[in-house]
Amino acid sequence: MFGRGQPIFILSEGTERMKGRDARKNDISAAKAIADTVRSTLGPKGMDKMLVDNLGDVVITNDGVTILNEIDIEHPAAKMIIEVAETQEDECGDGTTSAVILAGELLSKAEGLIDRNIHPAIISNGYRLASLKAYEIIEELKIPIEMDDIVLTNIATAAMTGKTVELDKEHLAEIALEAVKKIVDDEKESYQVDIDNIKILKKTGASVDESQLIDGIVLEKERLHEKMPKRIENAKIALLNYEFDVKKTEIDASIEITSTDQLQKFIDQEEKSIMKMVKILEEVGADILICQKDVNDLAQHYLAKAGITALKDVSKSDMKKLGKATEGKVVNNLKELSYEDLGHADLIHERKISDKNMIFIEGARNGKAVSILIRGGTEHIVDEIERVLEDGLKVLAVAIEDLTILPGGGAVEIELANRLREEAGKIRGREQIAFEAFAESFEIVPRTLAQNSGLDGIDVLMNLNTAHQKEGLKDHGIDIDTGTTKDMVEMGIIEPSRIKIQAIKSSTEVTNMILRIDDVIAAKGSSKKNEG
Repeated sequence: MFGRGQPIFILSEGTERMKGRDARKNDISAAKAIADTVRSTLGPKGMDKMLVDNLGDVVITNDGVTILNEIDIEHPAAKMIIEVAETQEDECGDGTTSAVILAGELLSKAEGLIDRNIHPAIISNGYRLASLKAYEIIEELKIPIEMDDIVLTNIATAAMTGKTVELDKEHLAEIALEAVKKIVDDEKESYQVDIDNIKILKKTGASVDESQLIDGIVLEKERLHEKMPKRIENAKIALLNYEFDVKKTEIDASIEITSTDQLQKFIDQEEKSIMKMVKILEEVGADILICQKDVNDLAQHYLAKAGITALKDVSKSDMKKLGKATEGKVVNNLKELSYEDLGHADLIHERKISDKNMIFIEGARNGKAVSILIRGGTEHIVDEIERVLEDGLKVLAVAIEDLTILPGGGAVEIELANRLREEAGKIRGREQIAFEAFAESFEIVPRTLAQNSGLDGIDVLMNLNTAHQKEGLKDHGIDIDTGTTKDMVEMGIIEPSRIKIQAIKSSTEVTNMILRIDDVIAAKGSSKKNEG
């Protein structure tokens, strides 16, 4: 109120505002709803979701980040939780569902503490202290590994378990491992893996077990001329990133032709220029021209006559992969092309896959780029295989870069819960209550794994606590087939340590951010959009 009791309006008419406890409750409820959406997908026996967009397109998956990205969500707090899944996917390739349900449980515990009149800032500080201790515990639990095929295959298989393509996970894990091993950069002090150097193609019309790794690059292109060679052995490859055509002048000009002789001279000159360009390729010994842009129609004729195969309109990303796969250099100026710039491949051939011709460039010398050809009976199957393979590739990349693993099956979560409870007694003030709540939140992962497998969550937690606290079996997790606890490392149920660290980091940060919000101001028109 101001002056004679007249109110001052600082917000536009129609703006909605929610403050204090109501704002916090609303944000927490939205975040919990997101966690509940994906909770049933966790674990080897998690269920799938069918997502139908407004065009009727269907996606069937149990991949957490895919589900959340396909859902049309307006609530800002819910979007923050989705960012947790996206960050987890980008950094690790797996653990998206675990990260989201952990964030939901942290907020649920915080809601109970707020109802007990514990200030959100105290809860946030307690959570931060607990997360720092959790990182220390994980450092103690890390298990170092070597570049061992069996261990790495187990890591990839664990990431693919519970997906639609469960029966083919071993075959897909082998493909993923071989692909990653081909592109590992071991020239530095530590291994580096850039999975962008792996090209994935999808084609329906065959069974999943016909999916294969191609030691090279596959292009969804075909020869520009039917008389160009269809099969080239010991191929030498020229890579150009501009048009294979007569260079246009930089100055706008017009040429006036007044007779047929002049026209013929003009055509002859253009033909000579094209022939000179083809001659350059012949002189350096190129067998195939791969061009990022167009190839002149007349040039196609002379290239075919010279026995040089040509491809055009190849994407920039594919050109980059071709350079790494064949050890060739992508050139900007044809006149500067030399033999040293050429890429090399044992075999280039054209094959028809699902009624479409494709170019296979295989057997590069020391190439650091490969392709994976995915086969499946339907579009839904190949799409899901692509998601599964991408997860497996990212997980393997993380495992090879870090060379440390942790047991799965809820073993790490129950160990963290127990160890953090012990540490809580050392914390002074009300932060101790939040510290304990943080510890209890980890139990949501093994409990959910048990429930999704048709087991009793309480019994499973009791068995896990007995194994970890009384028997000191810190690598024991849930055997979902029997409901008992077993050594997850011996069973091959393992995952890179970065997955757990990133999940804790992301879920803690987003929880603390949501807890510190006490005022939500929605701009004019937001409510109508939400209603829609």
